[in-house]
Amino acid sequence: MTNGSLSALSWHARFLGETPGDEVVGGRQRQVPGKCWSKATPTPAPEPRLALWSTEMAETLGLERSDETGVVLGGGEPAPGMQPYAQRYGGHQFGNWAGQLGDGRAITLGEVKTEEGFLELQLKGAGLTPYSRTADGKAVLRSSIREFLCSEAMHHLGVPTTRALSLVTTGEAVVRDVLYNGNPAPEPGAVVCRVAPSFIRFGSFQIHVSDGHHETLRTLVDHTVRHHFPHHDARTDDGLVAWLTEVAESTATMIAHWMRVGFVHGVMNTDNMSIHGLTIDYGPYGWLEPYDVDWTPNTTDAGRRRYRYGHQPHIGAWNVARLLESMAPLMEDKSRLQPILDHSMEFAMNAQSETWAEKLGLGTLEEADEALVNDLLALLGATEVDMTLFFRHLCSISEPDIGHLSDAFYEGSEPDTSAWKAWLDRWWKRVDGKPDREGMRRANPKYVLRNWMAQLAIDAAEEKGDFSIAEELHELLKRPYDEQPEHEEKWFQKRPEWARHRVGCSMLSCSS
Repeated sequence: MTNGSLSALSWHARFLGETPGDEVVGGRQRQVPGKCWSKATPTPAPEPRLALWSTEMAETLGLERSDETGVVLGGGEPAPGMQPYAQRYGGHQFGNWAGQLGDGRAITLGEVKTEEGFLELQLKGAGLTPYSRTADGKAVLRSSIREFLCSEAMHHLGVPTTRALSLVTTGEAVVRDVLYNGNPAPEPGAVVCRVAPSFIRFGSFQIHVSDGHHETLRTLVDHTVRHHFPHHDARTDDGLVAWLTEVAESTATMIAHWMRVGFVHGVMNTDNMSIHGLTIDYGPYGWLEPYDVDWTPNTTDAGRRRYRYGHQPHIGAWNVARLLESMAPLMEDKSRLQPILDHSMEFAMNAQSETWAEKLGLGTLEEADEALVNDLLALLGATEVDMTLFFRHLCSISEPDIGHLSDAFYEGSEPDTSAWKAWLDRWWKRVDGKPDREGMRRANPKYVLRNWMAQLAIDAAEEKGDFSIAEELHELLKRPYDEQPEHEEKWFQKRPEWARHRVGCSMLSCSS
């Protein structure tokens, strides 16, 4: 291989070298108590095709696009320096402890040392691992397109996230039951290579407490803090408190960004919470079209709506509490954990308030602003109004007239004109007729990856092998706050009627 190839990268295996692991390579599903990982070998794709590529991520890694690279990133023979493995972790799923979970369809290739620090490369959909349980370890094209586009879009929105490097189609059929309703069908397969400082999760620590392996917990915490939070000391209560406070704050900050752009994760289990405060595991996510605090895209959660849009900050705090519980065995004074949770909840509330202030161009928060924000959210919830269009139009409003916002209301939805007029008058007076427009435009994106947009890319790729829409969206979403007038008619619009109840747009599952 030539320079710029996978073999030319500076590969490392710090996680494998410093934490206890299961030395058996591959094999069937099994329990491995007291271990942090199991070695695993990717399954080669029969007909790999490198279909989507993040030039930005590749430049960070020092990697050039090539067919040979596509073969490896599609599950082919690992390049020299790689030491593939699957991570072991547990987690609370929908509020219930699920025991050992682990990377059932993800295989880490290794860590690459770059000018920006170490980055872990992981293949999602590259075959069986000891944690695949009854599944096949594969991924389908639709979910892979959604992950590739959304992780890159979120980065450019300023939302903390894992990144995507590539999407490789495999040339094989993968059977999936899209809505878990007894209708399995073959779909085209694909593998995404995703990138992060690490894929360590809250559940990575929880599993060792559940097993009673406190020495392994100690080792994992030492490794995590030493390499990813070196400004803290994991060997003292003071250091642990400072580290956990940072994790709690970064988690709250991430969720505040979700709320700002109208993103709903869909499955906020503790095994899907990154220790780095990054959005991770893009599955049944969705974007608010009409503003609805109770909306969740996840059909698995349709009854309880545990992970609905408006509940995400509360779930974030709940998940932080579970992480703090897992650290109790390492603390000399366990009573110091509760204040971290109390602080994180107050921090999250303040982050949410600041987010809405930015969206409304209020500048410095005043005591009366809370009522102004809450009254707006009540109005948004009472009428079918598009969140993204509404806030973007508000950025350029020239007078407190609802007519300037009419394009954001869905057909057939009649807003309470007098109530809207009263609120606009209050807001206009609050900002003295001079809202911070530039700040508002930085807080309110014009373009987000709405589910129907992703579905158009999926349809073209599945039916015709055409990735041009996916590539168009990839480029569009690199500048989500720019006007891009050439794309307005096509992409700056409300959800089309065909997408209102379509699977993949309004309804998704954990198979998504």
